[in-house]
Amino acid sequence: MASIHINFDSYDFYEFTDANTYVPSPDTAPCPVSLPANKYVVLVIYSTVFLLNIVGNSLVILVVCYNKLKRSSTDIYLLNLAIADLLFSITLPFWAAYRVNEWVFGITMCKIVSILQEVNFYSGIFLLAAISIDRYLAIVHATEFFTKKKHWVKFITIGIWTISFGLSIPTIWFRDVFVIPNRAAVCHENLGEDTEQLMINIRIGRHLMGFFLPLLVMLFCYGFIIKTLFQAKNSQKHRAMKVILAVFFVFLICWLPHNITSIVDSLMRTKHINETCSLRNHLETALYTTEVVGFTHSCLNPILYAFIGHKFRHNFLTILANRGMISKERLSSYGRSLSVMSSSAHTSTTI
Repeated sequence: MASIHINFDSYDFYEFTDANTYVPSPDTAPCPVSLPANKYVVLVIYSTVFLLNIVGNSLVILVVCYNKLKRSSTDIYLLNLAIADLLFSITLPFWAAYRVNEWVFGITMCKIVSILQEVNFYSGIFLLAAISIDRYLAIVHATEFFTKKKHWVKFITIGIWTISFGLSIPTIWFRDVFVIPNRAAVCHENLGEDTEQLMINIRIGRHLMGFFLPLLVMLFCYGFIIKTLFQAKNSQKHRAMKVILAVFFVFLICWLPHNITSIVDSLMRTKHINETCSLRNHLETALYTTEVVGFTHSCLNPILYAFIGHKFRHNFLTILANRGMISKERLSSYGRSLSVMSSSAHTSTTI
């Protein structure tokens, strides 16, 4: 049997694993490894996120699909965002079990779970960028091109899923399951000396192209949108953008810290930043913690829709009323309070 060379210093050895799977570089003095968080606390967090994700995103898909004839381009993007988060929920039980013990699910599941995580992240930010462009055209330039030509929206969403999968291909190629000497089995990139620098360069490129570039697009679009709304002094339009801006800022809060930390870690591994035991342990803790925060994002959008999105609540109540679960009078009273805001053509007809 051919031997497999594993370079333990080659890549981020703790981004998807417990802290105790980290192996320091043989070129540096041994560093004490600290556990960033109680693994059972993380287990509870992932279990809670899993349940909220399943329930919340299923309701979003139900509401958007129920209003098929009234769907706007924003609705289609939000529908795909909910689908991406729902697919990601499949991975949470595996990551939860992994945090508590070791990877026991085999190489195939290691690759599948990893690719679902990657595709969810990239499709999420690309869909949010598409929403920002759609709202920018509708509000700043007063055009409904994408709303009227919905087949273009379908091509865009297909393109987003394709690009997201393409950015995730390195994960499929390099992801493997192996046992660290004297430690547990891990699901991680299995790199040799010849591929270390290549993978780190790919990783930096993925963060730049798959996060920071779409982020700049969103900042540009929302900057002009906010300026236009304040100049218009139209409270209806302000309410119309509230949910979308909330979704954007929550995504930013959840994922920006992890991406910045990953970039710093990559710069350290390429020797652009001096590696010390203190920096390594701080990065280890930061990567572990920010990843947990990032994972929680998958259940937050439905909560935002429920608490901020008046139209989402109205359409959900409509479904319940049509099924005889609530009275028509309650739906009518809520509908009257929504009637003025529903006249705005600058937002999603569902969310």
